Amino acid sequence: MKKNLIQRYVFSILLVISLIHFSCSIKPQEIEYGIDNCIFCDMTIIDNKHSAEVVTSKGKVFKFDAIECMIRYSLKNGNSDYAYQLIADFSNPGQLVDAPTSSYLISENIPSPMGSYLSGFSSNESAKTVQQLNSGTIYTWDQILFYFKKS
Repeated sequence: MKKNLIQRYVFSILLVISLIHFSCSIKPQEIEYGIDNCIFCDMTIIDNKHSAEVVTSKGKVFKFDAIECMIRYSLKNGNSDYAYQLIADFSNPGQLVDAPTSSYLISENIPSPMGSYLSGFSSNESAKTVQQLNSGTIYTWDQILFYFKKS
C-alpha cells in the first residue's frame, strides 16, 4: 500500500514537471487570420501575405498585421530579446519565415496593410522575380531596419 502511494506521488510530480515544461515551450504560434489582432496597431490580421510574428526568449508571442508594424514595434521596444522574428513569405502566403535572413521589397504596386508597400520574401530570388513584375527596391533585413529608423 505504501509503495503504491509513493508511486502515485512520484507520477504526480513527474506529470506536473512535464506539463510545466511543455506549456512554457518557446515556439511560434499559428496566426489565426480574421481573429487575431495586431499588437502594434490593433487591426485584425487578415492579410496572409504581409503578416508577421515575434516570439520573445521567454515564449511570449506577438502577432502583427503587417511587416512594418513588426519593425516599428521592434524599433520602439528593442529587438534583442527575440527567439523568433518571422514574416509571411509573399510568394507563399501564410508561411512564416525567418525575418533576419529574408529579403524585402518596397513597391508602390503592391499595397501592404499599413501603407508602406512592404513585402517580405524567403529568398532574394523570389524578391527579384516579383520586383521585375512590379518594380520597386529590394532591401536586406539590416537595410529595411535602417529605412524605418530614419522614416
